[in-house]
Amino acid sequence: MTFCDPADVKLLVLDVDGVMTAGEVVVDETGATAYHFNVQDGSAIKYWHRCGGKTAIITGRSSAAVQARAGQLDIEWVYQAALKKLDAFRQCLADTGVSADRTCCVGDDLPDIPVMQSCGYPVAVANAVAEVKQLAAYVTCSPGGAGAVREVIEVLLRARGDWSKILQGYYNQRL
Repeated sequence: MTFCDPADVKLLVLDVDGVMTAGEVVVDETGATAYHFNVQDGSAIKYWHRCGGKTAIITGRSSAAVQARAGQLDIEWVYQAALKKLDAFRQCLADTGVSADRTCCVGDDLPDIPVMQSCGYPVAVANAVAEVKQLAAYVTCSPGGAGAVREVIEVLLRARGDWSKILQGYYNQRL
C-alpha cells in the first residue's frame, strides 16, 4: 500500500470510540451516555484548524455529546450513526472538497478498515486491533482518548513545518 506524504494531508477524519475516547461508554440509570474527551486532543484540533486543516468525525454511534464536542472544537463535518463508514467517508470528501489521497483517517477497530484503506494516510491508535495496525502508515504511541489525536496532529504539522509556528506563538508570549 502506498501512502501520501503526511505534509500533503488537508483533512483529518476521526473515529470517536477508541480514538477520541478510550473506548468506554458510561451509561447512567436513565440510559444516557457520557464520554470522556482528552483536552490535549482538543487543543491540537484547534492548532490543526489554525494551520488551515479540516477535521471530520465519522462514528458508528450517535450521541448528543459527540455533537456538542464537535461544536466546541469547530468540527464542521460530523457523520454519526454511520454503520457503513465508507459511505460517510465518500459524503465527507464531497462535502469538504478534499480528495481521499489528501486525507488522514484515524481508527482503532474493524469498522474503520474500509475508510483507512481508502485514504492517503491511515493511522492506527496504540490500542487498535492488530488488523487495523497492519494497514497503518503510522501507529501512535498514545492510546485513544489519551493524546493519540494530538500525537497524529503533531506528526502532520511537523511534516508541514507548521508545528514550529504553533510553538512560537506560545514562546513569544511574555510579560
